Amino acid sequence: MKSKQGFTLIELMIVVAIIGILAAIAIPQFASLVAKSQEGATKGNLGTLRSALSIYYGDTEGWYPTEATALTSLTTSQKYLQIVPNANLPKTTNSIGHGSTAAIVNGAAPADAGGWYYNNTQAGTNWGQVLVNCSHNDAKGVLWTSY
Repeated sequence: MKSKQGFTLIELMIVVAIIGILAAIAIPQFASLVAKSQEGATKGNLGTLRSALSIYYGDTEGWYPTEATALTSLTTSQKYLQIVPNANLPKTTNSIGHGSTAAIVNGAAPADAGGWYYNNTQAGTNWGQVLVNCSHNDAKGVLWTSY
């Protein structure tokens, strides 16, 4: 006689239940990692913009760009930047998320619209300051405009 080989229905159901439990634990962790990577990319892009502005400041002997499209002057002839990088603001429990955009808002105060904020007002003490244009918190609870 041949002996029957294989798994019983109960054994298969236990394996499926274990896989379901592991998936329920892993999927939220994955979403958190994606948000953290987007935040890291935004902080890196902010450093890139600030570095390019510092080089521009040195080349122009103490002047930051003041025109209406100030940060785009960094991409003229691709001398300082090839393109203005995106600000990736993920939707987390602490922020609404503005998406990924390279939009630039100029003026005296951030407008919470996503993208970048650049203070192109010569008279102000913060002239040449670049911030992430978001007044919400990142995953660690720190305001984006404090970077």
